[in-house]
Amino acid sequence: MTAVRARWPRSFNLAATAFFFASLLSHAHGAEQSASRDMPKLGRGINILGYDGIWEGGQNAPFRLNNLTAIKKAGFSHVRINFFGFKFMGPGNVLDEIVLRRLDAVIEDVLARKLVPIVDEHDTHLCQRDVSECGEKLRAFWRQIAERYAGKYPALVFEVLNEPGGEMTSASWNSLLNECLGIIRRTNPERPVIAAVLNTDEIPVDELALPADDRHLIVTFHYYAPIRFTHQGAPWSPTFSRIGPLDWGSPDDEAKATADFKKMSVWAVKEKRPVYLGEFGVYERAPSDSRERYLSFVARSADRLGWAWAYWQFDHDFAAFDSARQAWKPGILRALMPPTR
Repeated sequence: MTAVRARWPRSFNLAATAFFFASLLSHAHGAEQSASRDMPKLGRGINILGYDGIWEGGQNAPFRLNNLTAIKKAGFSHVRINFFGFKFMGPGNVLDEIVLRRLDAVIEDVLARKLVPIVDEHDTHLCQRDVSECGEKLRAFWRQIAERYAGKYPALVFEVLNEPGGEMTSASWNSLLNECLGIIRRTNPERPVIAAVLNTDEIPVDELALPADDRHLIVTFHYYAPIRFTHQGAPWSPTFSRIGPLDWGSPDDEAKATADFKKMSVWAVKEKRPVYLGEFGVYERAPSDSRERYLSFVARSADRLGWAWAYWQFDHDFAAFDSARQAWKPGILRALMPPTR
């Protein structure tokens, strides 16, 4: 979750923003259809289970599997399962079979609700800090996961790694990513796989190196810019905890987001690759009207560009759902999923 720098002048106004989106749409939709002919229709989604005790057997586990029914009824079409696989590895980087059976059960429950499951390897912190150790564990993870699900659950999507970055360069990430893709393709030659752009302020999608003949790939990035707004009041950060209230929604604010989305859209059209906005969100301490305005702008912008997206996240912090009340937070849901007329 990093800030993204503005690239357009402050004089750029709302009319220009609208014009720019209009100029991209015909190209973006044509490229998206070409790139996605044999790909799953992920559509609108939400992140789940990253910090839930379901993996440990149910301790401190606010998520209930019947919440998947609420997700489906709200109109979402996929869930991104945030799985910290490294913590469940024993000697030799072997994954705990008991935890893998829990993952099987989650995937099957997701599929039973006619939702698309994404298994996202979410061990960002180790991978951004220690590239060598990350590589060993990530390769071991995908050897086991790919073999386990070979020939099973054709709707299941793999995501190689959440938010590569930190000590990783584009070169080191490209090398590790392509090693993992090679491992996956040995047993899952046509499995849809999500590959991330290096998670830096510049969104360096032009530096992403993908195998040209693999057309079962989806490119992902996350968007939390400006991070001072989206993370204001976050208590885990000495900096952000002291920030706020900050508003969002001026023509300049929208222009900055449009500029960042332009970079991804132009690349996707050129490369004929589908794009997945895998995370975006605003922490609860932001003013509610600005928070909802931001979420609506980002989600509708992604919709217009033909991108799939997933909100961060279902429960815990940045939450769209109140686990104690077992109810959606109406303003957040309305911003993400406006009622159809």
